[in-house]
Amino acid sequence: MKFNICKYHPCYEAIDYYRSKASFKDAWNDCQRGDWMLWISQRLGVDVRLLTKAKALCAKTVEHLMMNQRSKVAVQAALDFADGKIDRKELYAAYTDAVDAADAAAYTAAADADADAAADAAADAVDAAYAAAYAAAADAVDADADAAAYARLANQKQTADICRKGLTDAVFGIVGEE
Repeated sequence: MKFNICKYHPCYEAIDYYRSKASFKDAWNDCQRGDWMLWISQRLGVDVRLLTKAKALCAKTVEHLMMNQRSKVAVQAALDFADGKIDRKELYAAYTDAVDAADAAAYTAAADADADAAADAAADAVDAAYAAAYAAAADAVDADADAAAYARLANQKQTADICRKGLTDAVFGIVGEE
């Protein structure tokens, strides 16, 4: 029986893609969307350090577009957390420095209630840095729509390859496919 991805409520485009494949394994191995792979990995409950490393490596693909040094620091902190060089508090400190004070206050309250929220919030910082840099890339080449589309597709494939390299064993272990 094919893994039921629909219970995780993916977007319609992802559902259509998944239905076109014979198995979860085929969908994962053929996927050209790193963002989708990170999304399902998080929904499946992949280890936070492993997932944070994959997110940070994906964010590094657009680090050269990050205008805010604090975003770059947050990405490095995420890598350091994933490698066990810093703890959740230090990671969370890098995160709070990388976001607006109002957003940080909301996440601080959640983190005080749940230690895992700090790691999740820090992983969100990597997501935010990646999204901001990705948007900057689109704006930078907006005058040339073909170049922007090509850059977006190339980055999606690059991040998919990062996810395959770092997350496949963990994801297949959860889903039950080898």
